[in-house]
Amino acid sequence: MGFAATPIADPDAFLKQTQDLQLKNHLRYLEQLAQLNQQASSLTPDQQWRLRFLNAWEAMYESDYVKSEALLQDIIRRSGDPAWVDRASALLLGQLGLTRRYTEAFELANRVAERLPQVTDTKIRSTLLVNLSSTLGLAGQADLAVRYAHMALAAIPAGEGSCRTFAFLVSALYNGQRLKPDSPELQQALDTCPAASEPVYHTQLVLTLADLYANGGQPRKALALLDSIESSLEANGYVPAKLSALVNRAQALAALGDDDAAKQAALAVVAEKKSSDIDAWLKDTYEVLYRIEKRQGHTAAALDYYEKFAALDKAYLDDTHARALAYEAVQQHVLLQKLETEKLSRQNAGLRALQMLDAKTAEAHRLYLVLLLMALGFGALAMFRLKRSQLRFKRLSHLDGLTAIYNRQHFIVEAERLLHQLEKRKGAACVAIIDLDHFKSINDTYGHAMGDEVLRRVVIACNQHLRTVDLFGRLGGEEFGILLTDCSHEHGMAIAERIRAAIEATVVELDGVIVAVSTSIGVAFTDTAGHDLHHLCSAADAALYGAKRGGRNRVAASGVEDLVAA
Repeated sequence: MGFAATPIADPDAFLKQTQDLQLKNHLRYLEQLAQLNQQASSLTPDQQWRLRFLNAWEAMYESDYVKSEALLQDIIRRSGDPAWVDRASALLLGQLGLTRRYTEAFELANRVAERLPQVTDTKIRSTLLVNLSSTLGLAGQADLAVRYAHMALAAIPAGEGSCRTFAFLVSALYNGQRLKPDSPELQQALDTCPAASEPVYHTQLVLTLADLYANGGQPRKALALLDSIESSLEANGYVPAKLSALVNRAQALAALGDDDAAKQAALAVVAEKKSSDIDAWLKDTYEVLYRIEKRQGHTAAALDYYEKFAALDKAYLDDTHARALAYEAVQQHVLLQKLETEKLSRQNAGLRALQMLDAKTAEAHRLYLVLLLMALGFGALAMFRLKRSQLRFKRLSHLDGLTAIYNRQHFIVEAERLLHQLEKRKGAACVAIIDLDHFKSINDTYGHAMGDEVLRRVVIACNQHLRTVDLFGRLGGEEFGILLTDCSHEHGMAIAERIRAAIEATVVELDGVIVAVSTSIGVAFTDTAGHDLHHLCSAADAALYGAKRGGRNRVAASGVEDLVAA
């Protein structure tokens, strides 16, 4: 009420000052935004559109995406100003990715990319480019994301700060797994975003570095960084940053063996977040809690946390596939539209040629017929290629991207189908759950590149002892599942033992570093657990825990006590 009593002397300057406060002093930004909204009726039309844009930004910051999108769509449809349309499109582009409306996001990204050559305002162009970088990073297009981020840096107007753009470049490199703690881009971004003037971006960059340390075998460095920004996290009050810090702290403390402190940080994340189908913070947190409980011998608690982690890990992998498929579908739609445009163009050209040839001889008519057949042949060839591409992407959606065996979702669907068929004809089968021993220590000690190579070599070793009728899939992380059909108890145990021995004999070498690996295997059989996949997997998991407790690097079969536990 007090704001209305003091009219704003210079609305343009006040609007600019308010926008500059968004990430520097958010509380002050909210105060000035409230003052502007109270005096909105006295603003010019252009100033009102600017105020509407600030309100849309604040709604998105507060995760009120419905309100934010309504305001942005109003600007796009009614402002009549290409500059405001471009600003609103850039902000909407980022929001569509946050709300997982991937097809709409990638369609808008194509329109924004087509619009770029006409955008002359360097500040707006830079904003469009960083949001294109972020959106294409979601699609797994790391090369394009990094390229657009570099283009955004080059488009920054003279005198404007480059902190935000450097932060997007670091994000593109991180999401593309191209960032290391000593990467020059990360250090340059930290230098460009000092804590005093750019607290939110500085804190986010420090969290990125802490994550690299925590997951790169340097937990003490990660904890030192997290301690250094603790007061800044509280001052900013930005919930995603606080959750990232808690997850990294839990991971680093667990790596140092401080299970109590790690568990406390992890449970703080669980208390803050409500479980959802896709949540990277909860996924990583449940993995930490699972490993702590497993290390302390709390089998029931470990199994509970593992099931929660596995569900979120599956949802995350499915979402990654959904993003990639949505991007490819949009690109194919664009290609189809282009082909249709070219086809119409050729048809129009043919009609014009026909009008010109009406007075000519039969030889000219035959020439036209040949040209028409060539055009139809080209169209048929293009449609054939498009269909082949669609079938290829459908096949790839069933496979794990790293190991090229079935992913968790397709393994479960196929296993249930095969078990149902076996139950009808009273056939026998067994399920084997394979979990690599001490795999996290391999990642922590030698890096994720070595861990990925170990997983690929393990899959090769397993395939050498499986039949073409057997089903093999990656269930998540270092865990694999095998369904052996028409297989007796003795035969199933023999195959599992051969697989265990083959993995134990596997030596992985990468960049001069040699790593040995072993595995524990739990096996369950339909003659004791029945043909229900859930019961079989639960019994095999219980047997797997028995193998782990028995010293690892061994095969354990489920018994009656395992079925009761399951």
